Amino acid sequence: MTQEKKGRVAGKVTIITGGASGVGREDALLFAREGARVVITDVNEDAGQALAREIGGDALFLRHDITREDDWQRVMAATVERFGRLDVLVNNAGILMPSALEDTTLELWRKIQTVNVEGYFLGCKHAVREMKQTGGGSIVNMSSLAGLSGLAMFSAYCASKHAVVGLSRSVAAYCKTKGYNIRSNTIHPDGINTPMVAAMVNHMDLLSQVTSRNPDMPRSTDPINIANVVLFLASDESQFINGAELRVDNAFLSSGD
Repeated sequence: MTQEKKGRVAGKVTIITGGASGVGREDALLFAREGARVVITDVNEDAGQALAREIGGDALFLRHDITREDDWQRVMAATVERFGRLDVLVNNAGILMPSALEDTTLELWRKIQTVNVEGYFLGCKHAVREMKQTGGGSIVNMSSLAGLSGLAMFSAYCASKHAVVGLSRSVAAYCKTKGYNIRSNTIHPDGINTPMVAAMVNHMDLLSQVTSRNPDMPRSTDPINIANVVLFLASDESQFINGAELRVDNAFLSSGD
């Protein structure tokens, strides 16, 4: 597949972490169709390289451990060397692991915070440093409905996704104060039909937590529905949305279903 010259993010240089599968993969495919130059990063080299070949054109895959600052520095340098700038960062990589409060070890707690919080902090830090050089940009941080509420069996994950909200708001306020023209927003999906979520559902009895009791109000959606929101926040169509939390939950929090 080749990239189109025109589209909703035409010419924008975009880094998508965790881009080899799930929502990240759908983001990369959609952004490429809409004219972006896409940098896919992931620890899964085979899948990431295959996706870059599938997209074709200017698509670039880089192996990337988001918990390592030197990896972020390398990814930023390679992106700027290849494309000359950075316009969009999609902080999408993350881990989902069960962690009932009384059974959560400190090791597991730290592992989840390291990936889901520190990894996003490093991405925001280094993206801002690049974006401010070329007139601004958009940072899209993937949180979760768990970042606005709570799940009994996922205490560490919920805490990490709440932290992403605070980080994203702080980045938005900081960049506005500095006059950097960099926006920072969070997306809060409920269940998504991805391999990571499927693995959790198969691992433990989570159907009651990810499936609505009302068949007309499903709680699980396909990755493309999330990717469409990511695209909107990355595009100039959302230029006055900054420091916001966008729920993609089919009114679950509103209805209390």
